[in-house]
Amino acid sequence: MKHESQLARLGLFDARVPRYTSYPTAPHFSTAVGAPKFVEWIEAIPEGAAISLYIHVPFCRRLCWFCACRTQGTQTDAPVKAYAETLVTELGMLKKHLARGVKLSRLHWGGGTATLLPADSMRMVADAVFNAVELGEHGEFSVEIDPNEIDDERMDALAQSGMNRASIGIQDFDPFIQSVIGREQSYEVTAKVVDMIRSRGIDSLNTDILYGLPYQTKEKITESIEKVLTLKPDRVALYGYAHVPWMARRQTLIPSDQLPTPQQRLGLFERSQELFSNAGYDIIGIDHFALPSDGLSKALRTGLLRRNFQGYTDDLAEALVGIGASSISRFPQGYAQNESATGAHTGAIREGRFSTHRGHVFTPEDLMRARLIEMLMCDFAVSKQELVEQWGADPAVLDSEFAACVAKFGEMVEITETGLAIPEPGRPLTRMIARHFDAYDLSKAGHSSAI
Repeated sequence: MKHESQLARLGLFDARVPRYTSYPTAPHFSTAVGAPKFVEWIEAIPEGAAISLYIHVPFCRRLCWFCACRTQGTQTDAPVKAYAETLVTELGMLKKHLARGVKLSRLHWGGGTATLLPADSMRMVADAVFNAVELGEHGEFSVEIDPNEIDDERMDALAQSGMNRASIGIQDFDPFIQSVIGREQSYEVTAKVVDMIRSRGIDSLNTDILYGLPYQTKEKITESIEKVLTLKPDRVALYGYAHVPWMARRQTLIPSDQLPTPQQRLGLFERSQELFSNAGYDIIGIDHFALPSDGLSKALRTGLLRRNFQGYTDDLAEALVGIGASSISRFPQGYAQNESATGAHTGAIREGRFSTHRGHVFTPEDLMRARLIEMLMCDFAVSKQELVEQWGADPAVLDSEFAACVAKFGEMVEITETGLAIPEPGRPLTRMIARHFDAYDLSKAGHSSAI
């Protein structure tokens, strides 16, 4: 209880902080970055470089109430097929600006529901991707698969197109909780889809689950995680449910009075962490778990773990290019985001121009602070030497900020011979500690709770 009281005193249970999958975070993007800047940054990618590519499909057959992603519902395939044609056009435009010999280190399809694409559209988009940029020798092609929206024909299309990692959103296996959050997906249906994936020779599997959902208890989340473990995923993302009905109106359908208290959320997280750890998974950062044989675990052990818009990654490509409505690209020079509205994005592509409408140009300080925050989020430790030698940090400024951080968080952080570290008891506060080094105005709405 003493530890929990310390966390409460430091604001863990009432703070709203970013997830820091980017720095600066998206609320700080501006319209100063448009299509010309996006093209400039694409053309600056050197010959033979490795890049990552993200394809966004903003459609769902049904809108899950818990989800705050920008998606739209459709009961027919017509808009999805038309959107796939737009993706093909956009990929063709991208190809014209890429240098020769650029390879893909990572390709990820997400949404929305990426598997809402019909099989022929899947093949068409995959062909367009690899016509624009080839998958590298050790490249990874992953797809978010909705077990309620997949069949043999579409699974064959993905496997034959080269998918070698699948990602399945589970959230929770309790039928009542599923009904409350508008996402009914039985264990049996999910297990069948896992069998479909593995029967096609795809051995790498990610799963996502949520804690902090209404009516969740330690007993219920234990039952769900035990079922997840029978699927033997290589990676698990354990995300805290962010209740932001002012941003996602569909969340008003979720009974807020039945959400666990912040203290109960911490208990749910700690129980989940215990179960995965006992099952042989390595703890990756603040909310991921991976088998020791998985790339994330290897990256953690070698100091190469990184963080991007998909969460934790072992991808070291300097450029992540986003294709599709609302997609965000990250370049060494800054961020560029496409139009969020599908119609606006599609209209721009049909006119032969990229839909980039906002973003951010990095300053040297941005890059230094981005790396500092990434170190905290990935390794719970900051290398002062790296920040000084590679990112131009002022040693005296770092010393001052490290001291201020210790003054604020006490024994939850510590100054070390190499820089700054977060010991085990302080790790629930990682995002708050990272926020201490955020130089931007943090009054922007939309950040999720700290735990």
